[in-house]
Amino acid sequence: MKKDILKNLTSRKFILSLAAFLGSIAVSISGIATDNHTIATVGIVCGMLSAAFYAAAEAYVDAKAVNAQEDQNESQNIT
Repeated sequence: MKKDILKNLTSRKFILSLAAFLGSIAVSISGIATDNHTIATVGIVCGMLSAAFYAAAEAYVDAKAVNAQEDQNESQNIT
């Protein structure tokens, strides 16, 4: 369990998503600091999208892993 969490925290997908999220926070803060609501809104939306893209990427990878495992099980049952 602990190794799975560590593996996810050091994955390239997570690190990229975290960088995008932190960049979005920086954009939001600069938008708030300059009283530019458009920039602040863009930062918030991009922050949410980075989390959504990470979740979608993890779901895709998990689905591929399940399909590969099912294919392997089917080929073992045939032989």
